[in-house]
Amino acid sequence: MKALMAFLKEWTLPVAMAAGAVIYFLFALTPGLEGASDVLGPIIDDIFPLFMFLILFVTFCKVDFRRLRPVAWHGWVGLFQVLFVVGIVAIVLAFHLSGRRLILMESVLTCAIGPCAAAAAVVTGKLGGNLEEMTSYTFLSNLLTAIMVPLCFTLIGTTAGMDFTEAFLLILYKVCLVLVVPMALAYVVKHFIQPLHRRIVAIRDLSFYMWGLSLAIVTGTTVKNICHADTGAPFLLVIAGLGLVLCLVQFAVGRYLGHFFHRTQEAGQALGQKNTNFAIWIAYTYLDPLSSVGPGCYILWQNIINSIEIWFHDKKR
Repeated sequence: MKALMAFLKEWTLPVAMAAGAVIYFLFALTPGLEGASDVLGPIIDDIFPLFMFLILFVTFCKVDFRRLRPVAWHGWVGLFQVLFVVGIVAIVLAFHLSGRRLILMESVLTCAIGPCAAAAAVVTGKLGGNLEEMTSYTFLSNLLTAIMVPLCFTLIGTTAGMDFTEAFLLILYKVCLVLVVPMALAYVVKHFIQPLHRRIVAIRDLSFYMWGLSLAIVTGTTVKNICHADTGAPFLLVIAGLGLVLCLVQFAVGRYLGHFFHRTQEAGQALGQKNTNFAIWIAYTYLDPLSSVGPGCYILWQNIINSIEIWFHDKKR
C-alpha cells in the first residue's frame, strides 16, 4: 500500500488524466451506463465550480497573508497578460470572427486569461524558487482574472439576450464566487476560526489530492467534448497545436521578463502555468464547448514542461 501511494503521488498527472478518460469511455461505451452518464453529467457540471472553490480555499488556508507583497516582476508579468488578452479580444472584435476562427481564438483566450495555477508555487519550490513571491503572484493573478473575464467575455458577446451591464455583472458574480470568495474565506478562517484552520492544514497534501481529482474530471470533460465535437481531427489538432505554441510562448516570455529581476523560474511559472481547471470551466460555460479542448491540451503541454524543468534541475543539483 505504501508503494502504491508513493507511485500515485509521483505520477498523479498521468494517472488522473488516464482515469478521467477511462471513466468517460466506461460510461459512454457501456450500454447499461448510458442513463447514469446522462444523469451524472449535469451534476458534475454544477458541482465543479464548488470543487474549484474548495481547492483554492484549502490552498490559501496555508498562505501567510502577512508575507503577500507585490514585487516588481509581478507588475511586468501581469501587464503582459493583460495586453495579450486585450490583443486577442481586439482581433475578435475587429475582424468579426465567427465559426471555426472564433473557436480557435476562444481556445487561445481561455488559456491566456486563466489565472496562475495554485500548483505553480509547488513546482517553483521544487525548482528552488521564491515560494512567497510565487504565492503572492498567484493571489494577484486570481484577482486580475476575476476582473478581466467578465469584461472580455461580455465584449465578445457570449451572453446573448443581455445588455452589457447585465452580462458583465452576471459573469463577475460567478467568477468572484469561484476565485475571490475562497481567498476571503481562507483569510477569515486563518485569523478568526483557528481550530478549523488547524484541522485543515493538518491534512497533509489535501489540496494536492483534490487537484488530482479535479484533473480527472476536466480530462473526462475534455475527452467528452472531443468525442462529441462536430468537426474533424485536423481542426482538433490545430487547437491542440495552438495550445502548445501558446504554452511555449508564455513560459518563454515569463522567463525573459523574470531574468531582469533574477526571478527566471518564478516569472516563467507565473505566466506559463495556468489554472486549466478554471479555464476549461469558463470555456465550457460561456464559450463554444469545443474551445475547452484548448485548455484541455494545455494541461498536457504545461506539465510536460514542468517535468522537463524538474528533471534538469534535479540533474544539475
